[in-house]
Amino acid sequence: MKRHIICIFIAAAAITGGCRNEKEQAHATGDGHEHFEGDGHAHAACNHGDEAAETDTDGIRFSAVQAEAAGLEIQAVVPGTFHQVIKTGGQIQATQGDEVTLAATGSGIVSFVNPSITDGAAVRAGEAVVTVSAKNLQDGDRAALARINYETELKAYQRAETLVKDDIISAKEFEQIRQRYETARTVYEAQAANVTAQGVTVRTPVGGFIKNRLVGQGEYVSVGQPIVTVSKNRRLQLRAEVSEKYYRALAGVRTAHFRMAYGDTLYKMQDLNGRLLSFGKSSGQSSFYVPVTFEFDNTGDILPGAFAEVYLLTEPRNDVITVPVSAVTEEQGLYFVYLQTGEEIYRKQEVTPGQDNGENIQVVAGLQAGDKVVVRGVCQVKQAAGAGAVPEGHSHSH
Repeated sequence: MKRHIICIFIAAAAITGGCRNEKEQAHATGDGHEHFEGDGHAHAACNHGDEAAETDTDGIRFSAVQAEAAGLEIQAVVPGTFHQVIKTGGQIQATQGDEVTLAATGSGIVSFVNPSITDGAAVRAGEAVVTVSAKNLQDGDRAALARINYETELKAYQRAETLVKDDIISAKEFEQIRQRYETARTVYEAQAANVTAQGVTVRTPVGGFIKNRLVGQGEYVSVGQPIVTVSKNRRLQLRAEVSEKYYRALAGVRTAHFRMAYGDTLYKMQDLNGRLLSFGKSSGQSSFYVPVTFEFDNTGDILPGAFAEVYLLTEPRNDVITVPVSAVTEEQGLYFVYLQTGEEIYRKQEVTPGQDNGENIQVVAGLQAGDKVVVRGVCQVKQAAGAGAVPEGHSHSH
């Protein structure tokens, strides 16, 4: 009798346990399980903004508050025109005719009005730059000698005017005296306006900046010797050096973008009233590069002589997918952008980049029209991804 009772108990326990396992398995798989209000079954909140975000297990949560703080900007991908690019280097040069070389108008020792003046210093039109003095030299002060000679010849000319009227001297002698007087007067007047107690002053006829100091403080100069070069700095030239392998493409070059080596600003020729001047028909004897030259207005923050990164724009192509350069990040040789897939959900997308013009970059693969790409605030979204800010799937708390 005991044996029968024990067997019945074991069978009942097995049936009860099997039912419980089936119920728990149904709950775990989501099959055959229903929830009702007040059934004591609790659920974790899952507010992901939209239906797609809840199922995107690769999504990056970035809230609207975070987006506003980061200045996040989203741009929809729209295929458009993109010019082929030749990327190279170049140098900024002053244009011909925008430079004036100041020469010494007398022989002597150079003294700069501002002894600490350096290349790049601004000067105004008519401003005195240097004085040249010969007071302590063996030959004497030429400005003083010119004044003395002029005064002497002036007196001789005035006396000759009286003598020729009285036929005391001939007309020929009078003309010789008058000629000596005119020569002395011309020499004296050429310096008189610039003669000071310190010597002969050399002034710049144009405003601009000192490009080159050709002599140093206290050096001796002779008449006509160059002292400084002043650039008006109104128009500048960009001389790009292009490899010979791109020679056939140079005929299609129409404009360019460039970025100075000392800054991050991207300059566009069309914004600087720029134009293509020429491109070389041969390379230099000592190099394998062909020069391409543009001329443009100086905005005031471009330094002549400085080097630049140059993007030469050639033939246009239509229906090209591009994104701003700021949208693309690089990790271990791979390139990525971040797409907005939901109101507060973003996804990391690998792309294959092509050419870039300093502003936009061609995307060969990885994007399609209509994709919403993060173009500003990329670093903050990337940090959120690195912090593991991944939205969870639908979960339950028990």
